[in-house]
Parts: sequence; structure tokens; C-alpha cells
Amino acid sequence: MTAGFDLQALAGQIRDARGVAHKRDIDAVVARLGLTSRRAAVPVGDDCAAIPDGDGHLLFAIEGFLDSFVAADPYFAGYCGVMVNLSDIAAMGGRPLAVVDALWSRDAAAADPILAGLSAAATLYGVPIVGGHTNTRAQASNLAVAVLGRAGPRLLTSFDAAPGDDLVAAIDLRGRFREPYPYWDASTGTAGERLRGDLALLPGLAEDGFCRAAKDISMAGVVGTALMLLECSKVGGVIDLDAIPRPADIPLARWLTAFPSFGYLLSVRPERTAAVCARFAERGIAVATVGQLDASRVARVRDASGGEAVVWDFTVSPLIGCGQDGLDAVR
Repeated sequence: MTAGFDLQALAGQIRDARGVAHKRDIDAVVARLGLTSRRAAVPVGDDCAAIPDGDGHLLFAIEGFLDSFVAADPYFAGYCGVMVNLSDIAAMGGRPLAVVDALWSRDAAAADPILAGLSAAATLYGVPIVGGHTNTRAQASNLAVAVLGRAGPRLLTSFDAAPGDDLVAAIDLRGRFREPYPYWDASTGTAGERLRGDLALLPGLAEDGFCRAAKDISMAGVVGTALMLLECSKVGGVIDLDAIPRPADIPLARWLTAFPSFGYLLSVRPERTAAVCARFAERGIAVATVGQLDASRVARVRDASGGEAVVWDFTVSPLIGCGQDGLDAVR
């Protein structure tokens, strides 16, 4: 419960969190590369690029990893290289096709646990690694991984949330923190059949027309990820902190900065919410309506008493700079 919390202070902690700060870096890069002036099936700022292809879309996602993380937990870094990219593909209503990686390490021995993690995840999730780049004579270990996927004509995007939608959070709580990091791991040690079936929920929702907007919960945490979704769709909304699914023994402040291995936010028309939630619940995934969207372009959080605090006002300042102003999106 949020009773006893300083809500204004908590909103400030979310706004100033490291994961959100990293997302702010996107704004300058998007502007420098002139990405907002390009025509695309989905504007820049979504979980992966969507490229029209026949009667559907090719999806292309990439993730890079901090060298400190790769050095401290090389096996899990390799594992995450596959896992987080597949999450991006699913978040847009797609299914993965193939993985490539780019790996730098001091020697073959240092590369081995990274490769073991990549291989284990690829096997569990049933996605082949088809090539990449390797250098085992570098000064430090670095890793980047890209995934190609495919979706049908109906995508889930960050640009299609609308005022009046329910904000739904679905998070697999059957895990544990990979200490001392904020990574909530509900993937390693889990049967591949369950992992693949859980990811298939997202493209199923897209294909059945149950919702049009979604985003996977990233290092920015639940609220930080919601900020990006709201910004891209040019909407605002309020998030009920007590409604966010979380493990009973994890403090709220820590959970709000957690990066779950399976966690999604979906923008859903109210008449579809019950059906969407039922699909996740049927697979043992915690799911709840955590907020409502409106036209304010201001993101707020609410506590148990009904008090609210502003986390971000997009009419004053962008976060990632990927709103639709000036974009000519092709649907």
C-alpha cells in the first residue's frame, strides 16, 4: 500500500531514476539523426522498427548492454541478449524469426559464458542464432544483439493509445531479483514451452484486434515505460500505484525501478479489458488495470488516499522526443 508515502517525493524519484535518465538520451539522438522526418510504418520511438512486407510487417529490434553488466554477469547478459529482444518483438504483436549478435571479449574464455547464455535462451525460446560478429581480442567484453521478427497487418504500437483507454499491466511475478541488480528474472530455469506460450499472448491480442497499443516494461520501470507510451501517443493519464501487480514481499519503491523479464503495458478500450486480462490470467500471469488515459498529455500517479502527483508534463518538456508532431506516419 502507498499509505504513508510522500507521493510528491516518489514521483520525483521515478522522474529522476537512472532507467528514465537513460531514456532521455534518445531525444538528442533522434534529433541529430533527423529520424522524425522519415516516413515509416511506425514512427521512430517504438520497441522495434516495423517495415511493411507483403500482407504484414518485418520487425527489427536491437539491444546493447553496458560493459559493466556484461563483465559482472556474462551468462545472464548473453541470455538477456535474446530475451529482451524477443520481448520487443512481442510488444509489437510479432513473432521472432532469427537472432544475430555482435560480441567483443578479451579472449575465448571470457566469451564462453556470454555465448552459453545466448545459446541457452535461443534454445528455450526456439529462435535460431543465424550469425553475427565476433572479436575475442578486445580490451573489454561488450555485447549487442539484434532480432528479426514478423507481424501481421495489425501491429501493437506506442502510437495508438487513446483517451478513455484502460492502462493494463501484465507481469510474470513467478521469479526473483537477480541480486544486486533490478532485474526480475522469471525466465531462467523456466520451461521453454511456457516461455514461448507466454510471449505468444501478445501477437494473439494483436491478431484478434483486442488492442492496438502496447509496450514492454523496460529499465525505466512500470511508470517510466508508461511515460514513453503516453508521450508517443500524445495522451496523458493517471496510474494507480496500488493496482500495479507486484510480489507481496517487494517494497513498492524497489518494484517501480524493476525490469521484469516478462512485463507489458497495454492500452485497451474498456469493453475489451476483461477479455485481455483473462488471457494473461489463464497462463498464471499477474494482470490488472492500473490506470486510465486522457487527453491531458500529463502523466500522474495516484496513491491509496486518492492523492495525485505529476510525474511528467509533456506540454512542457519531451522525454524521448518521439511524439507524433511533425511525423507523417503510414498506417
